[in-house]
Amino acid sequence: MKRDWDRRTCARRGHVTYAPTEPWLNERLRTRTALGEAWRCLRCGDFTLGEPHGTGKAEDAPLVPRGKALRDRFILRLLAVERLVRGALIVLIAYAVWRFSNSQTAVQQLFNKDLTLLRPIAVHFHYDLDHSPIVGTIQKTFSYHRSTLVATAAALLAYALIEIVEAFGLWAAKRWAEYLTVVATAAFLPLEVYELTEKVSYLKVGTLLLNLLAVLYILLAKRLFGLRGGAAAFEAERHGASLLEVETSAGALTTDGAELPAARGESVGRGGS
Repeated sequence: MKRDWDRRTCARRGHVTYAPTEPWLNERLRTRTALGEAWRCLRCGDFTLGEPHGTGKAEDAPLVPRGKALRDRFILRLLAVERLVRGALIVLIAYAVWRFSNSQTAVQQLFNKDLTLLRPIAVHFHYDLDHSPIVGTIQKTFSYHRSTLVATAAALLAYALIEIVEAFGLWAAKRWAEYLTVVATAAFLPLEVYELTEKVSYLKVGTLLLNLLAVLYILLAKRLFGLRGGAAAFEAERHGASLLEVETSAGALTTDGAELPAARGESVGRGGS
């Protein structure tokens, strides 16, 4: 299953090959075929024909996400899309509130005019507009001061910006974005619970569950706030899944039993993804 994630990503984005300058490790990642030289992909492990995409010391090789790291990145990017869509919607709502604050009287007059026209139809269908919760909520907004509406629009815009920053950070797999997402999402969980005590709906329940799962997943999978060993354990897990790390460990001893540099604790593959 792990290799499925790797190969699927390579099929979409292409292989990643690298030629270490260390001769013993270079030979482990290279093979010769009738069609020419082939190099092992650092993501899926398959050999691919052609020149390597990079060369240099093993410690300068790119740390290519693979296996569980790829799955985690896929989930984070789903969350990033959800945050971006939510942020865009909140921006639109903030803009609507601001526009309403500038033309509150005109909108109220238009609403009252439409309400008068709809009243005979409502009576025909035995619907009491005077005691309608929806109509009452709309009419209540007309009593808000303009300063209150402007402050509400500003607060909504600030919240939307946080969501958008989270989205871009999660998409790029930035650790600060994972912390921001957990803190910001957890901060609003009590409000979501309170809203459920006022009125239960499938949307509110679904949103609460999604946010709870997102917080728990990021906390545990990314080992935030020292959980499950913290950042050190997370980095060790990432490096341990690196193909170059695996190959280095596998070749840590030469054929005559002598230790190679990697077996003495020298690091490899510490570049960026």
